[in-house]
Amino acid sequence: MSWIPKIFKKKTCTTFIVDPTDAGGTLCQCGQPRCAHPSVAVEDAFGAAVVTVWDSDLHTTEKPTDAFGDLDFLGAGRKASNFLRLSDRTDPATVYNLVTNIWGFQAPNLVVSVLGGSGGPTLQTWLQDLLRRGLVRAAQNTGAWIVTGGLHKGIGRHVGVAVRDHQTARTGGNKVVAMGVAPWGVVRNRDTLINPKGSFPARYRWRGDPEDGVQFALDYNYSAFLLVDDGTHGRLGGENRFRLGFESYLAQQKTGVGGTGIDIPVLLLLIDGDEKMLKRIEKATQAQLPCLLVAGSGGAADCLAEIYTLAPGTGGGRRCEAQDLIKRFFPKGDPEVLQAQVERIMSRKELLTVYSTDDGPEEFETIVLKALVKACGTSEASAYLDELRLAVAWNRVDIAQSELFRGDIQWRSFHLEASLMDALLNDRPEFVRLLISHGLSLGHFLTPTRLAQLYNAAPPNSLIHSLLDQVSHSTGNKGPVSEPSVEPQPPKVGQVLRMLLGKSCAPTFPAGGTHLGDGSMENSFLPWDKATSEFLLEAVPEQAPWSDLLLWALLLNRAQMAVYFWEMGSSSVASALGACLLLRVLGRLEAETEEAARRKDLAAKFEGLGVDLFGKCYRSSEERAAHLLLWRCPLWGDATCLHLAMQADARAFFAQDGVQSLLTQKWWGEMDSTTPIWALVLAFFCPPLIYTNLITFRKPDEEPMQKDLAFDMDRDISGEGPGEPTDPNEKMPLRVLRPPSRRSCCGGCRLRRWPQFWGAPVTSFMGNVVSYLLFLLLFTHVLLIDFQPEKPSALELLLYFWAFTLLCEELRQGLGDSLGSLAMGAPRTDSHQAPLRRRLHLYLSDAWNQCDMVALTCFLMGVGCRLTAGLYDLGRTVLCLDFMIFTLRLLHIFTVNKHLGPKIVIVNKMMKDVFFFLFFLGVWLVAYGVATEGLLRPQDRNLSNILRRVFYRPYLQIFGQIPQEDIDASLMKPDNCSSEKGIWARPSGTQAGSCVSIYANWLVVVLLIIFLLVANILLVNLLIAMFSYTFGKVQANSDLYWKAQRYSLIREFHSRPALAPPLIVISHVCLLIRRLRRLRASLPPSAAIEHFRVHLSKEAERKLLTWESVQKESFLLERARDKRESDSESLKRTSQKVDTALQQLRQIREHEQRLKGLEQEVLPAPQVQYCSRVLGWVAEALSRSALLPPGGPPPPASPGPKD
Repeated sequence: MSWIPKIFKKKTCTTFIVDPTDAGGTLCQCGQPRCAHPSVAVEDAFGAAVVTVWDSDLHTTEKPTDAFGDLDFLGAGRKASNFLRLSDRTDPATVYNLVTNIWGFQAPNLVVSVLGGSGGPTLQTWLQDLLRRGLVRAAQNTGAWIVTGGLHKGIGRHVGVAVRDHQTARTGGNKVVAMGVAPWGVVRNRDTLINPKGSFPARYRWRGDPEDGVQFALDYNYSAFLLVDDGTHGRLGGENRFRLGFESYLAQQKTGVGGTGIDIPVLLLLIDGDEKMLKRIEKATQAQLPCLLVAGSGGAADCLAEIYTLAPGTGGGRRCEAQDLIKRFFPKGDPEVLQAQVERIMSRKELLTVYSTDDGPEEFETIVLKALVKACGTSEASAYLDELRLAVAWNRVDIAQSELFRGDIQWRSFHLEASLMDALLNDRPEFVRLLISHGLSLGHFLTPTRLAQLYNAAPPNSLIHSLLDQVSHSTGNKGPVSEPSVEPQPPKVGQVLRMLLGKSCAPTFPAGGTHLGDGSMENSFLPWDKATSEFLLEAVPEQAPWSDLLLWALLLNRAQMAVYFWEMGSSSVASALGACLLLRVLGRLEAETEEAARRKDLAAKFEGLGVDLFGKCYRSSEERAAHLLLWRCPLWGDATCLHLAMQADARAFFAQDGVQSLLTQKWWGEMDSTTPIWALVLAFFCPPLIYTNLITFRKPDEEPMQKDLAFDMDRDISGEGPGEPTDPNEKMPLRVLRPPSRRSCCGGCRLRRWPQFWGAPVTSFMGNVVSYLLFLLLFTHVLLIDFQPEKPSALELLLYFWAFTLLCEELRQGLGDSLGSLAMGAPRTDSHQAPLRRRLHLYLSDAWNQCDMVALTCFLMGVGCRLTAGLYDLGRTVLCLDFMIFTLRLLHIFTVNKHLGPKIVIVNKMMKDVFFFLFFLGVWLVAYGVATEGLLRPQDRNLSNILRRVFYRPYLQIFGQIPQEDIDASLMKPDNCSSEKGIWARPSGTQAGSCVSIYANWLVVVLLIIFLLVANILLVNLLIAMFSYTFGKVQANSDLYWKAQRYSLIREFHSRPALAPPLIVISHVCLLIRRLRRLRASLPPSAAIEHFRVHLSKEAERKLLTWESVQKESFLLERARDKRESDSESLKRTSQKVDTALQQLRQIREHEQRLKGLEQEVLPAPQVQYCSRVLGWVAEALSRSALLPPGGPPPPASPGPKD
């Protein structure tokens, strides 16, 4: 700190000029006696005789400061404060740099300069609340500086007490910065601060000295002190020039509110004050600093407040009223001088704001913001930009609506862009709504640069930040080494979305595609094809920014913003389900519990929005609602609503009537869903019945969805399907041929019944059920009757071939093309890795597929052992166990049943409860078994018998099999059957050598009782309670579980070949031949026909999205109406009306008081009586003249007493 004296100076008086008020002539006008001046100052007698008025700039010299460092208030028990003695001519920029860079104070977002009179030891209660709950709390919330005189007197003392109380009561948040700008010459005990090398710290005694009214102690509640030296001693006001310059300089600096760069707002707060404050306020208004006058505090504040509220005008009446007020408040001051100061202050009336207790309990931030907005005083929007951004930083949308968007300011789109950026970064959803509703063009605002800034501003500890870093590091390590770039790289959000959701669900990012500025940014995002880009630009040209912001809000977990962007965007049903999916994936990756819970709640909210909106669409048009379910949404990777709902586990979405009706239609294919099951079974076993009226097929006019859409039938005998599945839990579909869209009513309709019947998923399901039951019957027959060590029989070989066809089908399902994702449970793989690993992982993520692979693997092992010499018995054992697995696989077939399906889910979830129960039971069983075995048979060395009695016998005892003759010695025959020492007994009916020790046999009985109590009562009832809870939880949502499972099952059998095993091998051979022919001819892979999807023309897509948007608007209006009609909103509106009425009553009361005052002051009683007599004379003269027609109105009656 040795550099401080070289920059900052102090002042010393160099000319002794006698103070005329000093009778002895020993006191200089600077306030110091002659003896305190240097010899040069007292020797210039001629100069002192010529000059009669002492001037700080002319009669002082600057020297290096000798007081700086840390200030330790003795006995205060608080952290030391910074202090500095400096000249009043010091450059404010140097001081600001010292405060922010050296002392470490953050740049303020607001500066409140508190001015006031001397004040007494106590302050009015409401003023204390204004300082404590208003000023200090606002300073903490907004990061403001509070600037006062810093002395332990007057208003500075009260501000210090408010800061102390607030700091004591606060539990968090920013520290309040209170800065004192005091005159050096009035600081008591300032000699203890003097040290040319700096004091670290300076021990300051701030109490204990008698009050002399000339010198005052510094207040210990301030964080920093600027002790301004103008060369005077014992003179107040020497800091005013520097303080005004410092505040003016602060008003020209930039603050960092939310990363913005607005000018620091500076506000003067006047409480009480003497006539000197008028001069201070005058200079502040000349410096364009807004002032807030606290009416009711007394002194100059009340004087200016009352003059401010006088009726506008420049007449003599108003001037006389102002003179009377000045004389009343300042009887000792010069009326003419004060009148001139007041007039100059009132000439900048827009810089003044009056606050009183009658204005209501407004927060201080509101008061400050109103004062700053009023100080602009123009209708140009550019003058209010800083105030708007400050309102965004303080999140005061109510003030922005009432003061900035009331219609008198001409806002344009480019004016609001910086504020919208602040609102997005600081999570101000209400401001986003406000700014966009007032004409901001989101398409021009959301440039690639701004979108990259939004992602780069994510908190360092957030999930999206870690995911972006992970992707950047992985691509940076595996990509080619490039030259370092000065410009920051855009975030690879597209790769993150692809990693989270997979290619089949990953949203196109950025949604607009062509609004990417250059190729580097385009390569950094998720690749998008040309068709998708053209659709987004043609069909929904204004929706791309909404989709980009929706993804941003979802990734950063901005709940309210995400809902608003969803409301404003397109593809609403798909976007709601996609948002639900993305949030649930992020929730599983989130490390913080609270953040994960918020994402889970938001996902449930989006699921509810999707359900409600689709229900609205279905009630409006069933046909278009079905189109909406099967339409491929370009914004979400060409995924359909059904696919997104399945990935997001949105069971409530599948439970809707619209979804279930579509699934029912898909399940029955071309047949009528009213066809009885018994008729279907008869036609299945007797195919000629297909051509009778026993089976009802839909007519062309009953298929509205086939009219305008090219639905794919997804069905033929070969079973060839797309090479890329869209669902991780579905079987790999096979390619099929699409029938012609136009149908005739001729004889060809009956000929088509054959493929329509066998191609229906319900028929395929029935065929697979019958086939599987026959397979199990064959397996049972072979195991029980036909499984001999000799050469395999014909039925056994048929069983082997049947199992081989099942294995071929599972391989076909597992080796299909797919892309893994975190949403599907697949590993976080990059796009260049081998797809086979992803396909296998995706296939094995389904529990039933795992069961199939285990069953087939065990079958192969059993057959291998059976055909190997010497391993026949092992093979038979493996096949017997494998039969159990195949039989359990039969449960999957019954999931289609409405009653059995939920029960299977319950059993699946109860298995987790069983594992917990077995853990507790195993611990207790081992503890009891080892203890009893050690007490009963200490001499037994047979390990197999020991393990049987330790584990198996206690397990049987739980179910009531208690061999008392082997435990209780009283039922045994005493016998010295052991050569070891001790008392032994031989249980009846046991083998020799199994002697039981009689010692402590009673303890074994006690342990048995305790074991049965704990196992049979405590643990078993615990298991029952766990089962009951699981059953009740699942049973309450059984319909949701079943309908979601129904979709998965229909998807599976919708994509299966029509033939069931073992005839399915025909479909496999046809598929293999086709692919070999294409490989030999070097033909590209055929275009995949995708299941459960519909292909629409661009015009049809536009119409569908338009219809969906109309339904969404109607849906949102209904929600808003329901919200308005709720009790909470009614109470809120009533409260607002009451507040408005009270405010109007206060205004009426003020006007009434002002009118009464005018009547009393302007029209005294004699003048009123004189005017009354004159008016009476005029009325009487008019009544006697001929001007009035005969029969005119009668004269008014004199007012009588009221009843």
